[in-house]
Formats: sequence, C-alpha cells, structure tokens
Amino acid sequence: MVRKLQLLVATVVLVVAAFSTALPFLFYLLYLAILVIGGSYILVRLGLTDLEAGYAVSQPHGHVGDQVRVTYTLRNGSRIAKPWLEIHNPTTLPGGLPGRAITLGGSSERSWLIRIPLSRRGHFRIEPLHIRTGDPFGFFEASATVGQGVSVVVYPRLEPLPRWHLPAAALEGSRVAPVRTLQTTPLATTVRPYAPGDSMNRIHWKSTARHNEIQVKEFDLEQTADAWIVLDLQRSVQTGRGDDSTVESAVRAAASIADKALQEGRAVGMTVNVGRTAFLPLDRGGRQHLKIMQLLASVEADSNAPLVETLIATVGRLRRGMTAVVITPSLDPSWVRPLASLRGRGVACVVLTLDATAFDRFVGSREAILVSGAAPAGEVSEEVAKRARALRHALAEYELPSFTVTPGRPLGEILVR
Repeated sequence: MVRKLQLLVATVVLVVAAFSTALPFLFYLLYLAILVIGGSYILVRLGLTDLEAGYAVSQPHGHVGDQVRVTYTLRNGSRIAKPWLEIHNPTTLPGGLPGRAITLGGSSERSWLIRIPLSRRGHFRIEPLHIRTGDPFGFFEASATVGQGVSVVVYPRLEPLPRWHLPAAALEGSRVAPVRTLQTTPLATTVRPYAPGDSMNRIHWKSTARHNEIQVKEFDLEQTADAWIVLDLQRSVQTGRGDDSTVESAVRAAASIADKALQEGRAVGMTVNVGRTAFLPLDRGGRQHLKIMQLLASVEADSNAPLVETLIATVGRLRRGMTAVVITPSLDPSWVRPLASLRGRGVACVVLTLDATAFDRFVGSREAILVSGAAPAGEVSEEVAKRARALRHALAEYELPSFTVTPGRPLGEILVR
C-alpha cells in the first residue's frame, strides 16, 4: 500500500512538472512511466488468468517416522507465458512445506513432488494452495487461493515387540495359541461332517443345507485375555524434552503394546490420565486400532490428578480375566495398593515405569545444557533414588511384574528379559 502511494505521488509530480515546464525530457520520462506502469499492470492482470493449479496429499494420516508425499500440478491454458509464480502451502506441520517460484511457459504444465517427514505426533492441517504473482518492478501483485485444506493426523511411532507377549490371566481360554476344544466358545472356526457323539447344538444348518449333509461347527479356545492400558500423563511427574521425554516415551509404549495386543486378537481398552480423564471402551480389530491411535495422537501431559485416582476410577471397568498394563513415570508408591488389589479379582497386572532421572541425564548429555540455579545434583539424585527404591520394593512386595523404560533403548529389548 505504501509503495502504491509513493508511485501515485511520483506520477502526479511528474505529470505536473512536464506540463508546467513543457520540457521534452520530462515528457519522455512521463511516456516511459506510463509504458512501464501500464505494462506492469497488464502483466499482473494476466498472470493468473487461464491458470489451473492443485495439489494432492498421499495420505491423511501416518506414524512418526513416515513420510507424506504432496504432489503439485500447475497448468497454463493460455498462450501467454507466466514469467513469475510463487506457490506456497501454509501448514501447521513441523518444518512446514517448502514454497517454490517458477516460470510457466504458454500452454505448458509443471508438476513436482515434495516428501515431508512426520517428526511429531498430533493433529495438523495443510491450508489451501496460495499462488501469488507480480511485476518485475514490484508495483502490483495478485494472489489466489486454490483448493481446500487437508487435515493430517500423525500417530505415535510403533516399536516392534516381536518376542514379547502380554501375560494372560489365569482363566481357561486365555492362551496365546489356538487349540481345538470340545466346549462351545464364541470362536467358531470351521465346519466338518457330523460324527457320532456330536451335540445337536453344534450343527451348522446353513452349511448342512448347502452340502446336503449334516455339518457341525468346530471351535477354538479364546486366544488371549482382554487388555486394559492405563497411561499416566500427570503434568508434575513428567520430564525430558521433545522426543526424548517421558511423555513421548509413554505414549509410544502405550501405542506399541496396544498394537501388539490387537494383533494377538485381544480386545483392548484404555484410560488416559489427561486434563479430563479419557476412557476408551473395550473393542478389537482395526476399528479399535484407529480409535487408540487417534486418541494417542492428541493427548498432552496436562493432568493434575495423581495416578492413584485414575486407577480407582478405572477399577470398576476391569473384569475377571483381563490384563491391566500401567505406564507411568510416577514414583509415588500409593498407586501400587489399588493395583495389587486387582489380583484377587483375577486381573493380571504389568507395570512399565519410566526412569525420570535417566531421561533428564539423557537430554542433558545430548544438549550439554547446564541449568543455573538448580538444586545440587547429588541431593536431587539421592532423593529420587530413595523414592525409586521404595517403589520397586512396593512392587516386589505385591509380586507385580515391572519393567523400567530408559531412553535410547528399544522397547522390545526392555520388555524381553
């Protein structure tokens, strides 16, 4: 706006001076200014006419570490070249999307591909494509917005757990390997011809009608017990920074264990201790996998409620034969007792504790940051070590299996001892 005002003032001054003095040189400058300004205006007006543009995102979701491909296409339907076009996609994705300035000839087309690494979980948005053009002197510019915005959901990274299986509760039908059973169970797997001694309630009437021979159902024992994951995101017990924080490590562990349990055929439920405690009811299959990943993509450590309150609120949702998995960096031993009480109800328990001290040291060693004014390292370490020993003693007292998650080590290696 300021530039246009300056251009207008300069033009008025030149016109007044030329007609006041009648000097040929000033008229020459006036004609040149009219030619340059008029040509620049026409060039900008034609810069976006007969122009087709668009972009396509390869996938609306992915896990941390994946790549999203964005394909851009510009087509000039006019015979007049477009000497300067600036293309840019505003986005909330970490790192953004690189823009590009191109020249597009008459009746031509250009396409290019951009690969964006997904480095942080969350819900992000790619805004509509923004195209801008102008003249070489910067007098005028024109812009247009093309297409619609696209939402991109980045799920937590899944760590492989090839040699680890969740412990099953002590119930019939909670085995990992399917075994044929004479009892009727919900898992009907196949049909076979009738044999003497088969019960009438095992007859599959549709197959009998199709084969014109009596067919009976065969059943498998239930493959695994259901699992319920409790993820503690209380703000005051978290530490670390970025991807090397207890929050991200806990979320990755919850996502990996849930994925492993769903692959084993379990029904999985989840409680997340966030600002408002989130409960995800039991379910199995791909639909539950998507729900869990959607939930874990958006959670933050913004809860003030301690883990013991979250466990008390979750106990009523656990039934006999389930396996409870607790993931927390909390060193408060008060939450061990309500967890231990689940054993009497036939609920198996597994605890994953995150070593907050190790995460602090890991971040400090990587970034070489010394925090001035902090408490002496020896006093803090002694206090934390004492609380950690008390927690380990409480878990051992109630014979609750536990694993300690530390930074820099794969989760699959930690869980296999």
